[in-house]
Amino acid sequence: MTINYSIRSFVLYLFSDCAYSTPVESSKPLPPVAGRGAPTNLRPTRTGSAERIADGDWLDAAEDIDGEAPKLRTTVTVEHPKTIITRNKSPDISFDRSINPYRGCEHGCIYCFARPTHAFHDLSPGLDFESRLFAKPDAAKLLRAELAKKNYIPAPLAIGTNTDGYQPIEREWGITRSIVEVLAETRHPLIITTKSDRLLRDIDLLADMARDNLVGVAVSVTTLDPHIARTLEPRAPHPRRRLAAIRRLIDAGVPTQVNISPVIPAITDHEIEAIMAAASEAGAIRASYILMRLPYEVAPLFRAWLAAHYPDRADKVMHMVQDIRGGSDNDPNFFTRMKGHGVWAQLIRTRVKRAAREHGMDKSFPPLRSDLFRPPERNGQMELF
Repeated sequence: MTINYSIRSFVLYLFSDCAYSTPVESSKPLPPVAGRGAPTNLRPTRTGSAERIADGDWLDAAEDIDGEAPKLRTTVTVEHPKTIITRNKSPDISFDRSINPYRGCEHGCIYCFARPTHAFHDLSPGLDFESRLFAKPDAAKLLRAELAKKNYIPAPLAIGTNTDGYQPIEREWGITRSIVEVLAETRHPLIITTKSDRLLRDIDLLADMARDNLVGVAVSVTTLDPHIARTLEPRAPHPRRRLAAIRRLIDAGVPTQVNISPVIPAITDHEIEAIMAAASEAGAIRASYILMRLPYEVAPLFRAWLAAHYPDRADKVMHMVQDIRGGSDNDPNFFTRMKGHGVWAQLIRTRVKRAAREHGMDKSFPPLRSDLFRPPERNGQMELF
């Protein structure tokens, strides 16, 4: 597969806040794509030009058979970044550094706020985001080099905050495990967020780090309903498998919380108490939540998803979303972007706090240790001083 990188598109995207175009919405619902979250591959642009279908042969080249469209394959392109740690200065996030082993995510969650990042490669935040992926096989090597720098100061490093490090392709690529191996070796603190039980493959490393209070895990559970999960996050593991993963992690001594994320008004919000009870039974020691966020490119995808799967309540859902977001589809401002505004946001916040308190999951994680960090060998030799 060949991907055409567009420098012009990247530059325009970076400076795009000054000129938004109105997304083109179909007059009739688009049929769902089997096994995928986004029902479309349109790319709404922030640059004032017309919305278009992303370039490229994202569909199989095979001809239609018996009138059926060819299946949408997942393709992976190797990416060779110069550094692997991403820094942030967001005041409403508890960590200042993270690693993304992959770009794009095969889980296909329709609500994913990371979808717009595919525009950096002139690809669609829609189907491209969940089928045309990027892998960074040099991640562990790059991490080792960064941790070996004399001026490096250790602090909790997060994996899975943008795209899931334990998505299906991790089974073959093993990039996330190679990163965790380096962090375990150097006794570096780690935070993992995932909606996959695939992280159990690394439970040996995580249990080892947990003994020194070096790791905390958050397992996302959006719904317990298999039908909702199948359409909302089609390639993520079944919710019950995620709850089972919480139990195994807790039994292994790994501090694990449930993250009810995102809470979607009139779609999943009725399950808050049920998810909390199920997570408590699985042994989760803490609970958190995030209200659904709909960045500019994600909002039309979510609207199309609503029209395809919940036409009976699509208007109601969006009215509630806009009430929570101060009259818009999205609120990008620090602090309020996670919690929202208004009556609905307050009601959800109250329900989460009450349920967490009832199940004893309103505690805080113990702070992860950074004082055990030992830099990796530099140039194959141990440091004398």
